[in-house]
Amino acid sequence: MFLNNVLTAVLMAAAASAPSPIACNLKALPPAVRAHHAALSEKLRAPAISRQELPDGIAFKLNPAMMKLVEVADWVDAERRCCPFLDFHITLEREGAGLQLALTGRQGVKEFLRSDFAKVAPVTK
Repeated sequence: MFLNNVLTAVLMAAAASAPSPIACNLKALPPAVRAHHAALSEKLRAPAISRQELPDGIAFKLNPAMMKLVEVADWVDAERRCCPFLDFHITLEREGAGLQLALTGRQGVKEFLRSDFAKVAPVTK
């Protein structure tokens, strides 16, 4: 009986740690939050000055005068719930020079991001 319980616990832990699919789950957000997130997603496109491809994702340089840090953090907070397969990195450059948002993850994430953010800002090298 003990061995059976241990085996069940190990199998449940392994299933719980399996990576989530690389697909957005919009049902993870209540309707009001989803609407607010959609508005922030639209707003996020305008201040994107440039887009840089990273080995495991994409980084966007944002104009901090057009989108505040708190709005970027609010967008990330909702996005992480519907896209748990993403890693998020917010970088603030010294003296207010810029704001960067990087989205990264495991194999396959970069291709997903390319299709989802294809028309956001020009690519820089």
